[in-house]
Amino acid sequence: MRTLLPPLADTTTGRRGFVQGLLLATALATLGWPAHALAAPAVKTPDVLSGTEIDLDISRVTVNYSGKASVATAVNGSVPGPLIRLREGDAVTIRVKNSLDEMTSIHWHGLILPTDMDGVPGISFGGIAPGETFTYRFVVKQSGTFWYHAHTLAEQTGLYGPMIIESKSETPLAADRDYTVMLSDWTDEAPLQVYLNLKKMSSYYNFAQPTAGDFARDAGKLGLGGALSKRAMWNKARMNPTDLSDVSAATYTYLLNGAPSARHWTGIASKGERVRLRFIGAGTATYFDVRIPGLMLTVVAADGQPVEPVDVDEFRIGPGETYDVIATIADDKAYAIFAQSMDRTGFVHGVLAPRDGMSADIPPVDPRSWLDPIDMMGGMAGMAGMGPAGHDHGMVETTPKARHARTEYGANTDMRVDFPRTNLDDPGVGLRRNGRRTLTYADLKTAGPAADPREPQREIELHLTGNMERFVWAFDGVKLNDSKPLHFTPNERLRIILVNDTMMTHPMHLHGMWSDLESPDGQFQVRKHTISVQPAQRVAFRVTADAMGRWAFHCHLLYHMAAGMFREVVVA
Repeated sequence: MRTLLPPLADTTTGRRGFVQGLLLATALATLGWPAHALAAPAVKTPDVLSGTEIDLDISRVTVNYSGKASVATAVNGSVPGPLIRLREGDAVTIRVKNSLDEMTSIHWHGLILPTDMDGVPGISFGGIAPGETFTYRFVVKQSGTFWYHAHTLAEQTGLYGPMIIESKSETPLAADRDYTVMLSDWTDEAPLQVYLNLKKMSSYYNFAQPTAGDFARDAGKLGLGGALSKRAMWNKARMNPTDLSDVSAATYTYLLNGAPSARHWTGIASKGERVRLRFIGAGTATYFDVRIPGLMLTVVAADGQPVEPVDVDEFRIGPGETYDVIATIADDKAYAIFAQSMDRTGFVHGVLAPRDGMSADIPPVDPRSWLDPIDMMGGMAGMAGMGPAGHDHGMVETTPKARHARTEYGANTDMRVDFPRTNLDDPGVGLRRNGRRTLTYADLKTAGPAADPREPQREIELHLTGNMERFVWAFDGVKLNDSKPLHFTPNERLRIILVNDTMMTHPMHLHGMWSDLESPDGQFQVRKHTISVQPAQRVAFRVTADAMGRWAFHCHLLYHMAAGMFREVVVA
């Protein structure tokens, strides 16, 4: 009933089999595109749609991002789909026609709406069948930068688009230009094939594993003992210190507003202008590290919610997250919007320039970093003096010894962190000690108190777990298929605690309700809908269960979600 990607041999019936069949059909269809799809028209420039009545059509189009023709899933003929502009307080009707030959869906990421309008097949509705039109109706209850995407593997094939919701009460920030910047990843492989490759070998796309040449270079710099010491912990644990991303530029082409670097997207901006850039993390398996060399970025919103302005050189954006920044153009020249993948296997860039056709200087991709001991040992590494985290290169805050569920001791889990760290001032692997001012969650602060000032009435602790070799991802070692729903009591105030028992960063997204991230001392920090949890880290956030119905709670790395890091939440 709650699976995302069933075994190919599954023939179960009933509600579970029905949903499995729908999603399996979607996945299988991507293994071999229908021949007629290659005759689809070329991708067009995305439309801008506004008002209270909107029509969307999901279909196939031919694209070429890597030098060869492939087929993408488009909305109204474009990838990304149209920019949808809504207004807070309006009652909107959005009709979505499915012109594909398999089930599809659209989820309105971060929007607070009725459960049957959320667009998650198998949880809130049955999906949109081929040839059918589904009508979404809801009242817009927020404002800011958001986005929409498929809640199936079609997200990887281009089914996503940006949304901007205008506030009915707040005065817009002064800006001369306003652009959305959607960062995504594309592969010419079928998404199901990518998933099956990872199941066969979790490091299938990781060509950056330590080599004999790396050892020789380290020995030259650190001495033989230092080089051996650097590897000792990882060898003992049989872990890979460069396993930062499941899918790399070995198959991915990175896109900015649907354009690879070779066809760089350009936003017009002249000297002295204030430009608002609405960044949307639409990567299916990619964290992007973003900067505009030569310009300071002032972060003014996170996940659509205003924050106290903070100046940075760089920020990391995970799948599902959005950040609004203001940049003031210093000179009449071209500036690069530079977004490199966290694993440093590739990048994409766009341009801000006073006129079209200008090129910007592109910085080199940063050297690839190894994970630090804190990414495996958490607070224990800090206590042992084995590696700093954060800006002050100091000790990390730790919690008491973690409590692990019995279900974590099994074949689905290959790592457990006993003393997770709680610091939010760590920019993350690859961004530590790089000499640039990098945004951290500790820098983000929602102005004023939390919307719900109540103290939590109860706590729910969940551990993010995985088995890298088997490519199994789960909560508390239990995959979605084997799990029971989490039950929230209507209108209760909860504290959700997530402990990351893996060495990968997970962007966790709870549908239907806001997540009020807490500081390490339990104070309200910032309101978000997607929270990245770093390796060996413990984070806590408060939730008000004010949305009745069934909701999804999952890792927004698409292949982790498909592999089982997903729970159903029931508010009833």
